[in-house]
Amino acid sequence: MQSLWMVLAAFFFATMGVGIKVASASFNTSELVFYRGLVSVVFMAIVVLSRGRGLRTPVPMMHAWRSVIGVLSLGAWFFSIAHLPLATAMTLNYMSGIWIAAFIVGGAILYGQNGQRQGPLLLTVLAGFVGVVLMLRPTIEQNQLFAGLIGLLSGIASAMAYLQVTALGRVGEPEDRTVFYFAVSTTLGGALGLMLTGFSPWDKVTWQAAAWIVPIGLLASAGQWCMTRAYSQGATLVVANLQYSGIVFATMYSVLLFGDQIPFMGWLGMILIVSSGIAATALRTRIFPDTPAENH
Repeated sequence: MQSLWMVLAAFFFATMGVGIKVASASFNTSELVFYRGLVSVVFMAIVVLSRGRGLRTPVPMMHAWRSVIGVLSLGAWFFSIAHLPLATAMTLNYMSGIWIAAFIVGGAILYGQNGQRQGPLLLTVLAGFVGVVLMLRPTIEQNQLFAGLIGLLSGIASAMAYLQVTALGRVGEPEDRTVFYFAVSTTLGGALGLMLTGFSPWDKVTWQAAAWIVPIGLLASAGQWCMTRAYSQGATLVVANLQYSGIVFATMYSVLLFGDQIPFMGWLGMILIVSSGIAATALRTRIFPDTPAENH
């Protein structure tokens, strides 16, 4: 039952996506990243301090590298949500699990490790890439290719970030402190972006967009907390597969709230990516048990 915390986390992340979609009508990507980080900093600082932990870390450079990649992934994801159907943006971001498998396969082939066992895992990676082509085809037809490529970038960066999260866990860094420092870097990254884009004039901001500013940060933090609880107390493989319920929630929101029309190719690509992601998670967990399985 503890694994079901991941379903709740997926729901929070998908709902956060709704907030990003609505708020993006009035705020630019840098603003959304900044506000998301600022709210999360306050929330996670309270969580860390309430558990009796200090905020000082013995591995600041590891956090710095994880943060740079993570902020890149987050900014790319928020941009893709603003310019693509929510279901498409969410699915491309969840490609991170397949990208991790691709990194593992590439590294193993390069160094000649477990070469005889790479075939099935390589097939799941290739199937996932076919799914990406199918999902990007509708974006080309709707002149959204650039946003689709940015969404794909968010999945690649997310995969790299979670490899670093695993490294932080191996040196004994608490998960909540890792989330706190990511929130700090998100705030700083958003602030740097605002130096280039500036703030949107508040007289042109709708109340619907403004109302989502605080919930976006709270939903992100709640999703992180639920995900952490799921992985710490649930069965890792079950939890890793339940994360794809986020695509289901996002698709429901996309169709019911925003009236998005997903063509047959898009549905087929989505199914192929989810299936490949589940298969890749199962295979790499069996062959390489020390690699991360989570996405967000």
